Order: sequence, then C-alpha cells, then structure tokens
Amino acid sequence: MFDRHVQDFRNAAAGQGRPDGRHGTLSRRGLLTAAAAFGAACGPAFPGTARAQAAYPSRSIRVVVPWAPGGAVDTIARRIAQRLSEQMGQPVVVENKAGATGTIGAADVARSAPDGYTLLAMDNTYAMLPFLFNRLPFDHAQAFVPITVSAFSPVMLAVGRNAPYADLKALIEAAKREPEKITYGTGGIGSAPHFATEAFQQAAGIRLYHIPYKGAGEAVTAALSGQVDMVMVSLGSALGNVRGGLLRPLAISGDHRAAVLPELPTFAEAGLPGFGVVNWSGLAAPKGTPPAIVERLHAEVARALEVPEVKEFLATLASEPGGMPPAAFATLIRQEADRWQEVAAKAQIERQ
Repeated sequence: MFDRHVQDFRNAAAGQGRPDGRHGTLSRRGLLTAAAAFGAACGPAFPGTARAQAAYPSRSIRVVVPWAPGGAVDTIARRIAQRLSEQMGQPVVVENKAGATGTIGAADVARSAPDGYTLLAMDNTYAMLPFLFNRLPFDHAQAFVPITVSAFSPVMLAVGRNAPYADLKALIEAAKREPEKITYGTGGIGSAPHFATEAFQQAAGIRLYHIPYKGAGEAVTAALSGQVDMVMVSLGSALGNVRGGLLRPLAISGDHRAAVLPELPTFAEAGLPGFGVVNWSGLAAPKGTPPAIVERLHAEVARALEVPEVKEFLATLASEPGGMPPAAFATLIRQEADRWQEVAAKAQIERQ
C-alpha cells in the first residue's frame, strides 16, 4: 500500500532503515559529508565545476510554483523557501507560473540551466500528467531530478452539513443502490481531486456523478450550498469549514488519524482499507543538476523540516513533514504514475 511505502521512505530519511531492506544512517551530517566527498573526488578532473559547486549558492534561487498563489503547494513552498533563505544565506524567491495543469511552470523549469538556481515546486499532480495530455512540453520521466518531498497531506471526503449520510458506510451503500445519483465536485476534469475521487469509486465499487468546476474552491462552495453531495479535498484546505460545522467529514486518508481532527476515522477504520491516496508536494531540479547540489538542497530542506516552527506550520495545514532522499522521492513518483495510469484507464479519462 502507498502508506506503507511512504513510511518506509520516511524511515529511510530518518536513518531507521531503507526501502531495500538495508540499514544505514541518512543524517544531515552524513549527506553533507557525502556531498563534500563527491566534490573533492571530482575536483582534480573538473576543477572549475568543483569550485562552482563549493560556492553554491552564490546568488538567489528561484522556486517556480506552477499554480496560482494561495494554494497548498504555494503556501508550503513559500514557508520552506523562507527557511532556506535563512539557512543558505541567499534569497530563495517563489515565482508563480500557473496554467495548463501545472505544465507551463514545469516547462519553464525544464528549460532552465541545471545549476541549482531554478527549482520546481512539484506535487502529486505531476504523476498524473501523462494521463491527461497526449503530449507534454518536456520529457515527463527525464526532465527533472527529484530533490525531496516537503510535506504529505491527507485527503478528506466530506459532505454538506445537511447531507443524509451519517458516515462513509451509509454513503457507499446509497451509491450502490442508485449509481451516479450522488454527485461530487472537483476543480475540473483531470484535477487531483478528480483522480482521487475516481480512485475512491474504484476502491468502493461504486459510481458517482462528476460535476467539474473552475477550481477546488468553487467545488467546496458547491458542497457547502448543497449543489453537490460531496467533495474530496485536502484536509488543510477545508479545515475551517469543518470546524465551523459547514462540512461534515466522513473519512481521511493515511494510516493514522489527523491530530487536528482526532475524531475523524481513516478510510480503513471507516470500512474501506483499499483507498490510500495521500497528497504530497516537494522540490525538483532540471535534469543535469550536479548530484552534490541536489544532495545539498535535500539536506537543507530536511534541516528546515526539523525546525519546530516549520512542523507547527505544517500541522496547521494538517500536513506532515517529508524529507525523503532524492532516490526515494524518484521511486515515489514512479509508483504514483503507475497508480494513476491504472485509475485513468479504468475511469476512461481521455487525454487532451
């Protein structure tokens, strides 16, 4: 299951073990030592490169967020960028380049010099792109070098406060009695909530009726007003509506309950153990970025995620810190792509 893999990778990042079954310490000090050793080893053969890497960063770093300001990816990227600026002694500036389901911003970073000064704020939508578009403006499998996951965020299924479904079991039973009668809203066809709800339907063996909106915010508003029966959103983005009694949460993804809503059961606890979708966001660099720079960035993000203030900030978004090594992040992206390929095929989502 996805949750088990995530835990494996978190353990690897913490030095408790590795996904391949071997053990070793992947501490920040160890990563920095390895990076220094790599630079020293390459020094005699590539003296210019070694000097450039040793000076990194010598100017500001740009982080491209391929979404509009204010969303979860943008909010987390800005908090991490602020901390990286303090740690690395150079400005880390976030720039929003939204459009085309994140491909405009991603293409901009893919075309950038692989020198560590332009990074992509990547989220789980990236793993869905090959199943949304017939052609992408970059090589999906090769254009980027994953650095690390910044945060994991659970997905919540919620209904309006006047909905007749007391719990997840009641909603699933109603959907089985009358297929496609229960409606759900998303931010559009091919959006992450659309894919997540399709995965939920397949796990539960039901069919719902999709009503796409221009954005996730509109979908939540539709659920609040009763225009749709349910939404599948990140917990952090709808926590205020839940606490205000405007949305009734039925279940949350992940292998444990969220500290901000301890009374909310997981999907497994609510009777659906086969649903394991968890949102994530992280950083990636253009293909060809030197390994020493990638490891330096990973070490700095991992260090930032250890700061109590950052942990507290993520907790307000119902998110948990990431920090997995680059290789584990690359594996996660491949696993996610395999998952969404199967979901898209079963749901007959057409590429554009």
